[in-house]
Amino acid sequence: MGPNSSRITQWVLITVLAFGIGGCAGLARSHSNPSPSDAESPLLLANADYALLAQRTTSTEARKSDQVDMMEEYDPWEPFNEKTFEFNYALDRYLIKPVAKGYDRVVPDLMQQMISNGFDNIRFAPRFVNNLLQGKFIGATRELGRFLINSTVGIGGLFDSAKTEFGIEKSNEDFGQTLGFWGLGPGPYLVLPTLSPLTVRDGIGFAVDMWLDPLGYVLPFFWDRLGMKVGDTVNDRSLNLELFQGFEETTVDLYSAVRNAYLQRRQQLIKE
Repeated sequence: MGPNSSRITQWVLITVLAFGIGGCAGLARSHSNPSPSDAESPLLLANADYALLAQRTTSTEARKSDQVDMMEEYDPWEPFNEKTFEFNYALDRYLIKPVAKGYDRVVPDLMQQMISNGFDNIRFAPRFVNNLLQGKFIGATRELGRFLINSTVGIGGLFDSAKTEFGIEKSNEDFGQTLGFWGLGPGPYLVLPTLSPLTVRDGIGFAVDMWLDPLGYVLPFFWDRLGMKVGDTVNDRSLNLELFQGFEETTVDLYSAVRNAYLQRRQQLIKE
């Protein structure tokens, strides 16, 4: 193998690992204290909020009180989804979490939270646009206000001053919710390698939200955006090192629990 082939192979491996880190960490995306509305895009939806909800819905009582319609649990690709879920979970357990642990040892918690806030502030555009598309003008105004406050008083979004100083919370709307708001059904449940759980509808929404992400225009080069994504992913996983800790040992069917929790949460977000 020549030097050029070897170099190409190295770049391919780096790319695969980076996408694995960037996507699979959707299993881990949240902050230390997840709120019921803490969801931004399908890549981020299998977060601590969903893990906690999955744990709660393993009880018979919770399943009866928060039952998802059978249509919305449509999972015709379950054999493929289960295998992919196991792969993603293993990738998080054996690669992403260990990397995040090393990162956590050298980066102070305050700095990690500031980095997370900064990325979150940049992503205000999809939330703002989807509020408008759903006719939620108060939510759109809130998002615009948060962006202006955090970009100035919050020093470029490093501090969530809009929340801490003015009590203005995020709305967390995405295009998948917009499609559901206008009556489009979720379609089949789907788990893809290195991505968080989806439905076909949420997959379409994810693609549109990526197009709305301003980072794609500020950082036009693929490797720049990839580097930013990897950094964001490792930082967020570091903030949630205990995610799923002990949960998998107490849950008979982790795949079904996460699927049920995901679909419930998406249904709830669309109704809000």
